Amino acid sequence: MARVRTVRSLGVVGLVLVTAVTAGCSGSSSGPPAASHASSGSGSGSATTAGAGAAPAPTESNPPGDIPDNQAYVAFRPSGGAFTVKVPEGWARTGQGGATVFTDKLNRVEIATASASSAPTVTSVGSEVVPRLRGQVPKFDGPKVSQVNRHAGSAVLLKYQGDSAADPVTGKVVRDAFEWYAFYRQGHEVDLTLSGPVNADNVDPWRIVTDSFSWK
Repeated sequence: MARVRTVRSLGVVGLVLVTAVTAGCSGSSSGPPAASHASSGSGSGSATTAGAGAAPAPTESNPPGDIPDNQAYVAFRPSGGAFTVKVPEGWARTGQGGATVFTDKLNRVEIATASASSAPTVTSVGSEVVPRLRGQVPKFDGPKVSQVNRHAGSAVLLKYQGDSAADPVTGKVVRDAFEWYAFYRQGHEVDLTLSGPVNADNVDPWRIVTDSFSWK
């Protein structure tokens, strides 16, 4: 009878030990998931903060009418012409009333030739050309006439402003700045008219064109 009690006591002790070990294992296995969850929550908060502080990339664009700095130029010489001049490569070419016109978006280069008995002067341009343009260019304003030097020699320069023709699709009118150059040699006159929006910075491109003019 005492042996039976001993066996039962040992069974009870074993059961207690098994229960304690099981509880310990269960408690230790529940720790890592809790720690993992806390770590995940911390990472999520950090990522959200970094995303909110990042600034969007700025949008870059040239002002309307600005000719790119990397614009290429090609030589133009009219059939049987006595001169050459560089014009922007890739621009659309058309003929208008005996003149050759190159256009791209809001910019324009017009080349016209004429026979003349004498070279144009600041005085003659002011008294003859300015009144003519005033009647042709909408809202013609601010004419300034001067004598300038280019690689081909002396030329008369007329600067003025005026409205462009209305866009056939949108009807929009652009305020343009004009540079009109008159080159002369031995009875031949060549007029270069360069135009683009008044806020465009095309000083260098227009200088490239007018400095490239040469007699042949």
